[in-house]
Amino acid sequence: MAFGRLERTSAPQPISDINMTPLVDVMLVLVVIFILTAPLLASSIRLDLPRADGAVPGASPQSITLVVDKAGQVFLNDQSLTQGALAQALAETAASQPDTEVHLRADAAVPYGRVVEIMGAAHAAGLQRIGFVAEPSQAAAAKNQN
Repeated sequence: MAFGRLERTSAPQPISDINMTPLVDVMLVLVVIFILTAPLLASSIRLDLPRADGAVPGASPQSITLVVDKAGQVFLNDQSLTQGALAQALAETAASQPDTEVHLRADAAVPYGRVVEIMGAAHAAGLQRIGFVAEPSQAAAAKNQN
């Protein structure tokens, strides 16, 4: 009978790697939050849009945004333009992309005549698709939240 020592195995070494799963999860959540909030930050012009029950946010791949503020100043994609420069820019857009949709955002305090002038300029340039942008009414907003 031989008496011998039993071999000892060494204790498992601690893992010194960083667990990346929580980091990736946090980064994906931040990306989703950024994707959702970026369109809201896109327009720097402050407007008090009219409210309507049928107002549903949407976007088309080929679109331009015309904004008319309280003073009647016109902005094309957040660039301030005079009436002549607006007509020229709309004509260039219609020539290059005739299917472009115009999103017209007019402040609630803007006179109807000024809005019609802007619509006429877009129509004269050859842009036929004009959409009015409005905020959902209080009742519609509450209904969508439920």
